[in-house]
Amino acid sequence: MKEILQYLFNHHTLSKSEAKAIMIEIAQNKFNATEVTAFISIFLMRNITLPELEGFREALLQMAVPVDLDASDAIDVVGTGGDGKNTINISTLASFVIAGTGQKVIKHGNYGASTITGASNLLEELGYQFKISSEELNDDLQKTNICFLHAPYFHPALKSVVSLRKSLGLRTFFNLLGPLVNPAKPKYSMIGTYNLEIARIYQYLLQKDEKDFVLVHGMDGYDEISLTQDSKIITKEGEKIYSPEELGFEAVTPQSIEAGKNTQETAKIFRNILEGKGAESQNAVVLANAAVALHHTNKFGNYENCLNLAKESLFSGKALNSLDSLIN
Repeated sequence: MKEILQYLFNHHTLSKSEAKAIMIEIAQNKFNATEVTAFISIFLMRNITLPELEGFREALLQMAVPVDLDASDAIDVVGTGGDGKNTINISTLASFVIAGTGQKVIKHGNYGASTITGASNLLEELGYQFKISSEELNDDLQKTNICFLHAPYFHPALKSVVSLRKSLGLRTFFNLLGPLVNPAKPKYSMIGTYNLEIARIYQYLLQKDEKDFVLVHGMDGYDEISLTQDSKIITKEGEKIYSPEELGFEAVTPQSIEAGKNTQETAKIFRNILEGKGAESQNAVVLANAAVALHHTNKFGNYENCLNLAKESLFSGKALNSLDSLIN
């Protein structure tokens, strides 16, 4: 590892094959904690390159626990995290709204590393028990239109870096890998990124994969459509900046979409929104993200139709029913 670190400290970057090999060796505990921390720290000082991201991703997918799910018509809605905004769990809320419309969702998530409450913290607090068997996950998907893949169950290779990530408490390149390593490989993905340079790297990578994707970025640094300012939306067809009004809503304040001070508070807010008791700003940001994701599938007509479907799912209780059915 010393040679690798010296190489990188001299402003070199890794090839795809080098990145893949190093990730596999990290997973195999071939380096001590100090060496791995130094390696991670390099990517805190500069952005990851496309070959490096490709190599790390290929290694994790190669080492992932296989799962047998029909993902041919499913979507994952996920953010990189690490934007430091402490928002309500928008992508997870949007996932249940989407499931309430009948669209299949295969969500991949984890405990928070650079945030208090990740998707796994939240669902665990709400009473969900993580599952690893394809049979159980398929059962969830068929009955509730959503299933949840708890990342540590499917990526045991990352066990060696969990405590390091938590102790650092900062966004690392592992934040960038999460949205790219859903082991079910759903057909559609909506990924939120906290900066445009990362969005561009994702765009190049996903275009090479010939995957259907939509990338979203809040122009004031959110890894989702926040409605606090304009949002950039990038697809295979191109990119465009949308104002909150163009997405069907008034602008909201950052304070109005903040999460709780702990997981318990955040889970209470989460359930409150799905019960139809959310504040207007909370509902708006969830609905905007859900509508963009639905529109991305090209199955539900124009954006306005997708927004109406999302509203009906949330306010009729269908989204809540998906949550309750999943938990029970």
